[in-house]
Amino acid sequence: MTTKTALSEDPPASLRHRLFWALGGVLAVALLGLVVFALSVRAELDQASARGSSDLALAADRLTTGLQRYRELAVFLSDHPTVLALVFAQSPGESPKQATSDLLRGLADKTGAHSIMVVDGAEGGDGQMLAAAGEDRLPTGSRAAVRRAMDGALGVAHFVDLEGRRRYVFAAPVFTPGGPAKGAVVVNVDIGLLEWGWPTEASAIYFTDQYGVVFVSNRSELVLRGGSAGPLPITHTYNVSGHDIWRHEAGPYIPSPALHLTRPLPVVGLEAELLMDLRPVLSMAGLQAGMASALALVFAAFLFFAMERRRTLAEANARLEARVAARTEALELANRELQHEVHERHEAEARLKRAQADLVQAGKLSALGEMSAGISHELNQPLMAIRSFAENAQAFLERENPQKAADNLGRISELARRMGRIIKNLRAFARQEPETITDVELTSVIEAALEMTQAKISNAGVTLDWTPGAQIWVRGGEVRLQQVVMNLLSNAVDAMKTSSETEEEDKRIEIRLTPGDPTRLTIADTGPGISEPEKIFDPFYTTKEVGASEGMGLGLSISYGLVQSFGGRIRGENRPDQSGTGGGAVFTIELQPAQRNDAQPKPPGESLDATY
Repeated sequence: MTTKTALSEDPPASLRHRLFWALGGVLAVALLGLVVFALSVRAELDQASARGSSDLALAADRLTTGLQRYRELAVFLSDHPTVLALVFAQSPGESPKQATSDLLRGLADKTGAHSIMVVDGAEGGDGQMLAAAGEDRLPTGSRAAVRRAMDGALGVAHFVDLEGRRRYVFAAPVFTPGGPAKGAVVVNVDIGLLEWGWPTEASAIYFTDQYGVVFVSNRSELVLRGGSAGPLPITHTYNVSGHDIWRHEAGPYIPSPALHLTRPLPVVGLEAELLMDLRPVLSMAGLQAGMASALALVFAAFLFFAMERRRTLAEANARLEARVAARTEALELANRELQHEVHERHEAEARLKRAQADLVQAGKLSALGEMSAGISHELNQPLMAIRSFAENAQAFLERENPQKAADNLGRISELARRMGRIIKNLRAFARQEPETITDVELTSVIEAALEMTQAKISNAGVTLDWTPGAQIWVRGGEVRLQQVVMNLLSNAVDAMKTSSETEEEDKRIEIRLTPGDPTRLTIADTGPGISEPEKIFDPFYTTKEVGASEGMGLGLSISYGLVQSFGGRIRGENRPDQSGTGGGAVFTIELQPAQRNDAQPKPPGESLDATY
């Protein structure tokens, strides 16, 4: 009763416990997201500041270089002989003035200057126009620069003229030899034309004077508000990790909020400033924070479900252990029965291998039995010839003709070697070869098989097309390969013998060896072909008449197993009935080549391309 009460009160307490951990996990994920967002914003701000500083330095160098070109132009003209002739003339005439004007116009066109003027120091130092290109009157804002040039220094001024154009002026003094300045060369630059050639920047870059007024910018909104330049309308500024963040109301095309960077330019009397859009920075930080929060949430959910699964598995494990204990004894009994069955299967496999070996040996003995008549004929012919040559040799000796007797004895020796070779091949073929794979010379295997089937081939009137070549080594068993070749040759002879209707029919067996990887042995005949190619390697499949004494349909099945045991392949197919070749069956044996370096060409022997 107590157990039931505890179990009935446990679920609500467990549910509250799980809800508490779930709420704590959500809060931890949210806190992690905020921390990652802050760290990401700081890291992204550092990277953005580095990129912005580089962009601002490039823009500052671009402006400084562009203005320095006109500064150097003013200094260059202040020492030009044409300008000096005009300034130092006692009563300037039309000729020096025209030459100077032509010079100024040409340089203004080439450099893009708005105007170039030559003034003297008359009228209280304000300057009297001597020659000009671009405009005929000295702008009001440039007089301070001219006065400074008359004092012997390079005058610089920037201002907005009455037409709203932003001007930057360089005034270079023209000194008398060993004395004070007598005139000045004034180069007037239109900042708007200078800005026109700047490349497009993603950030807003502008240059302000000492009063904070925007004078040069790559954004027209910053310098043309209300037709005149003015300070940037900033609403809020923040400092985040040492970086200035601005909010402003300068227009929709000026980034806000933006990272604010500055760079002083004392050479041109301006300060370079940059506003970089922070929305990509905030988006990247938010994305990183979101990904971190999502990963943390997935991990928390995985942890929560893992704990729930662990609790569920613990309960299930308690129930399972009882079942496991009950099944252990049954499994042990089944294991013993399985071991007994495996032992029986191993014994059956061993018996099967012995039966297969006996079947192979029986196939060889059956083949020897089929060839017994032909072999007897092959041995009987040399014996009869030996007897005849011996009697002739005896007669020649009686007639005291030893040379003829020696020739007969040599022929007797050759016939004896031939008989010995036939008997040797028969003994090797009949023995039980161990199931090992070695390097075998394939050409000698074919010739040994031909010697044992020579009588059968000749009796059937079959033409053999085979020319021994170089030695070709493969992996296999010598006696078993002989059995495979003999089976294919015997089947080819039987097929052509049973299908022959007239003695004049072309009966031919072609043997070809193709070295390579794999090495191919092809045996083709001109018989009727294969009626069912997909069944030729099935056991007990035969096309011979029922009760025929030639065999039981095991030859090709045994050959298939032997070639497979060497790691090779054998296939049979019908040869197309082409002009001059005839139809028939083609058997191809593919064997693995042996890795030998001692294979030498076989000495030329007698060609077996003949009719036996």
